[in-house]
Amino acid sequence: MSSSTSGCSTTLGWKSCNLFVQLGLNCSGFNVVSVPFKEKSPVRKFSVACSAVSSSSDPLLVKAARGDPVSRPPAWMMRQAGRYMAVYRKLAEKYPSFRERSETTDLIVEISLQPWEAFKPDGVIIFSDILTPLPAFGIPFDIEEVRGPVIPSPTRSKEGLKALHPIDLEKLNFVGDSLKILRQEVGGQAAVLGFVGAPWTLATYIVEGGTTRTYTTIKSMCHTAPHVLRALLSHLAQAIADYIVFQVESGAHCIQIFDSWGGQLPPDMWERWSKPYIEEIVNVVRNKCPKVPLVLYINGNGGLLERMKGTGVDVIGLDWTVDMADGIKRLGGGISVQGNVDPAYLFSPLPALTEEIQRVVRCAGPRRHILNLGHGVLVGTPEAAVAHFFEVARSLKFDTLFQDQAAEEPELVV
Repeated sequence: MSSSTSGCSTTLGWKSCNLFVQLGLNCSGFNVVSVPFKEKSPVRKFSVACSAVSSSSDPLLVKAARGDPVSRPPAWMMRQAGRYMAVYRKLAEKYPSFRERSETTDLIVEISLQPWEAFKPDGVIIFSDILTPLPAFGIPFDIEEVRGPVIPSPTRSKEGLKALHPIDLEKLNFVGDSLKILRQEVGGQAAVLGFVGAPWTLATYIVEGGTTRTYTTIKSMCHTAPHVLRALLSHLAQAIADYIVFQVESGAHCIQIFDSWGGQLPPDMWERWSKPYIEEIVNVVRNKCPKVPLVLYINGNGGLLERMKGTGVDVIGLDWTVDMADGIKRLGGGISVQGNVDPAYLFSPLPALTEEIQRVVRCAGPRRHILNLGHGVLVGTPEAAVAHFFEVARSLKFDTLFQDQAAEEPELVV
């Protein structure tokens, strides 16, 4: 970590055990009475070096996330490393396995830096996958070319829970090593971003056995086996909290939590089956690393904004179906926002893209905004449009942008 950080050495514990107690679980060791967890490896203890105070040397993105004054909106893109880039496609031909690309340190670093070298975004996100940590706590998976993620043994019963064990972070050293290298490579010029999947979203894959369009099995499980699903979600919350602190310890300035499929739940169901577990994660990370910004993104989050704020995260990512001004009004003060240019605008004429970027930034205002897309970069997106996006972002200056806006507004006649 940089010299500006101060140590907050501690070991990561877990305080929220109510659901496990209801199932007869001993939280301290994950010994099971009625639904046993198999202990394959001890919980790894590690000390955490977290930024304890805001610093003038913090990257622009971190400052905006915390609500500190900035001169322009920092910008990065979800899925900014990937198939739309010719250099990535060439590398993927040489290394056709996605898991090899996302679980080999040298390849992770090379791919993560491809958009940094090409476009100089304000955030460099590690090339990984939300499913990457699953094998480290007992859930093997594969990624097939056509079907996508495949989990051969879905977890749907107490018996299935026996395969789970505390996360073995040593099995994820390629993530930690990659973040350390990225932090060195990027220096202080951009924020290094880590990310995780939220418990509900991870559970959809674990229960359904892979990708689904209907979510019928897991939604039914909310009513037919709620105790099993709660135990699974609690275990995921603990593992993901550990994983976030591990990423921060390894060099991540900021962490994004993807509850990608949280928007598939009705709002009252999201309150019951997703929000509490995100809150558990936020509480643990906040205790260990109080100044590390946490971003929460949900695809299709228009009906959940106010509820998302209640999780305690620092930044809410808006998808492109939410008007930026409306979203900020609904969220109120005290929280930052991220987004939310429609990814399809990158296929439009560049002047139209420029106007949309400026509109979104004007709606967001000069504080607490991280410019991004409202979803990930689409396959086939012209690289010239991505370059233009970042050029426009760097050219914006709040002092002139909002002066110009005031000058353009008609004077009220009383």
